[in-house]
Amino acid sequence: MSERPTWDQYFMGIAELTAQRSTCLRRNVGAVIVQDRHVIATGYNGAPRGMDHCAQRGGCLREELGIPSGERHELCRALHAEQNAIIQAAAFGHGVEGATIYVTHSPCVICSKMIINVGITKIFVAEEYPDDFATEILGEAGLKIVALNKDE
Repeated sequence: MSERPTWDQYFMGIAELTAQRSTCLRRNVGAVIVQDRHVIATGYNGAPRGMDHCAQRGGCLREELGIPSGERHELCRALHAEQNAIIQAAAFGHGVEGATIYVTHSPCVICSKMIINVGITKIFVAEEYPDDFATEILGEAGLKIVALNKDE
């Protein structure tokens, strides 16, 4: 019998599975919001409900314009995984004050501001994302990103 995963490994595994639903052509990201060891909401990056995904529209606008990763988020059709998880929690009436979020990639500055405002208090990530401003804002709010390696 293999060793049982820790709670953090378990929830990150759910975030990684959720990322498989992503429709983004650049990066597949998944997020899971957890409170008291219960999943409150999940999210992945993709176009808003009922709208065509980039692949259905013939490609990624950001790729076509040569926009580097981490810049000009407003030119993306997709909502980020963290945004979708927060929206899903709200849509079903679940508060997330004091919750933990597990994300396959560290949050961008927009998602970081949302995480701060909804009262999420812990952030675990599997991979880094290039956004120094996000790290600065999270630090100012007293939040830090905890990298969760596969071996931990």
